[in-house]
Amino acid sequence: MSDLHTQQSLSGFIASDPKLSYTSKGDARFYAKIGQEHFRPEADGSFTKLETTFHDMVQYRKAAEEAFARFRKRDWFIAEGYVKTYPDKMGEQREEFVAKKLGHDTARTEYEVVRKEPTSAEKATTIAAALQAAQESTDEVVGHTDSGPAVAPTATPATMTGPREPASVSAVGL
Repeated sequence: MSDLHTQQSLSGFIASDPKLSYTSKGDARFYAKIGQEHFRPEADGSFTKLETTFHDMVQYRKAAEEAFARFRKRDWFIAEGYVKTYPDKMGEQREEFVAKKLGHDTARTEYEVVRKEPTSAEKATTIAAALQAAQESTDEVVGHTDSGPAVAPTATPATMTGPREPASVSAVGL
């Protein structure tokens, strides 16, 4: 059995002005009419554009509020989620794509990523994990398992005055 997790996905463009509403339980609900372009491959290697289709897409809770703040009409997107079928007010079956994850399509969108600075605790955890991984990697390559240096020091004997202590890393002030 594979550990690779996959979901249904959908790509296209936001065709309407997005709307933010709230369910009777108070959950945020993002809604947009989306468009999907379709193409047919031709024998000569070219493609013929077919009719664009339009569908409903929703997203819920905190992600809905974030999507409403970030997406505008004509934005290209990629979404992960599932298709939900439900009866409308007239009893007709309708479909909507429920997006669990929603992002801009990097193949069609130019943007800058703004990353938050990690906290000191997050930095310390990252450094500790990197040091542990480096030690394990060195142990495997050299066959060395104690806490001393895994490779011969490169300093000349004149600068080595005694046994080397392992370096320590402090998370304070990171």
